[in-house]
Amino acid sequence: MAEAEAGQVRRRRVFYIPGYDPIHPRRYRELYRKEGAAQAEISGYGLELRPKAPGTGAYGWHVTGAIEGAEVEAEVEVLVWSDIVRQSMPGSIGATYLQMVKTAWIYISTGTLRRLMWMRKGPVIAALFPVGALILEALLAFAAGWILGALAAWGARAIWVPLGPFVFWPVLLVVGLLVLRWFKSKDGKIYAYYLMHDYAHSAGLRGAYPPELEVRMAEFRARIAAALEDDVDEVLVVGHSSGSYLAVTILADLIRAGVPAGGPALSFLSLGQVVPMVSFLPRAWRLRADLAYLSTRPELFWLDVTAPGDGCAFALCDPVAVSGVAPEGQRWPLAISAAFTQTLSPERWAELRWRFFRLHFQYLCAFDRPGDYDYFRITAGPQTLAARYTGRAPSKSRIDVPASKYTSVAP
Repeated sequence: MAEAEAGQVRRRRVFYIPGYDPIHPRRYRELYRKEGAAQAEISGYGLELRPKAPGTGAYGWHVTGAIEGAEVEAEVEVLVWSDIVRQSMPGSIGATYLQMVKTAWIYISTGTLRRLMWMRKGPVIAALFPVGALILEALLAFAAGWILGALAAWGARAIWVPLGPFVFWPVLLVVGLLVLRWFKSKDGKIYAYYLMHDYAHSAGLRGAYPPELEVRMAEFRARIAAALEDDVDEVLVVGHSSGSYLAVTILADLIRAGVPAGGPALSFLSLGQVVPMVSFLPRAWRLRADLAYLSTRPELFWLDVTAPGDGCAFALCDPVAVSGVAPEGQRWPLAISAAFTQTLSPERWAELRWRFFRLHFQYLCAFDRPGDYDYFRITAGPQTLAARYTGRAPSKSRIDVPASKYTSVAP
């Protein structure tokens, strides 16, 4: 492990924790393959993917990087919880609307929504979007049903006057339901149902983790702990979006249990984090305690990367400080900006700036004007995360003022 101590990497294990995503993890392999090839061509290095070794069980891929004059082997593994995501998504339209009412009540009645807006309006607008979209869809469905129902009733009255009301209401209900079903079928472009399920899952227990997720996180922790016993130079945990706060708890529990002395460097990269959406809720005691604990630990290096151009993330908000749990001696995270307006060309930025969901994944993609953040150098390059970013100053525009109403770390 002498190379790891010197910040040099020849072999790396990467654990990627997705956000709230019901899709098969192969999408992340294909994203890495496509965007990695693009970044390699832009930046002039080599990147080769091949299937993971058979019999390893977990889903992932192998990467060989020829970067900065060195060759690095990396095993990338996706820590899958998409099955839990799918189970949390109600199938019926009515259940989704009930979910909307409950989630809105939780964020508004606890004062959390107002506190979140103090920091960044972008992610709050993103949270309000599915509410507005679902209400608009319901109004349009009702209007379509009313118009067609009125026309049908007019025709029925021409046959027999008392028949009008008996035709109006069934037509209104049937047409309204068909319109709502049509909107739901198009949600792959609108994302109203998807985002509603996402925020409802985060707020369902007012910040506490669901039991099935606790079980899965324990399994993830065990896999990462086993990797720390491997003959590798770095174990890198990447948490994206909602996966970032799952990673906080997983790593906090891992370090509490003890990590091997003289083992691989332990690194944590949080991308597009949405930690305040959960840590600001009243029962997020566990997450707040884990944030406070992890922020002081010397066993790891924690880099937090966001960008003001990402309207779905709490850009440059120190997740520990804004949650009101920053202890004396806080050392993590190092919060920096991916600076989309600088690291993407004007043409590329113009193409992507209104594609909010795509921008939320830009951290995992190629930049045509790369700065000091490069996902592929981090995951397949010859330096540990600490070696690459030690001495890097945090972004000056970061927000580190306590903003949460709830700061307790125990019931």
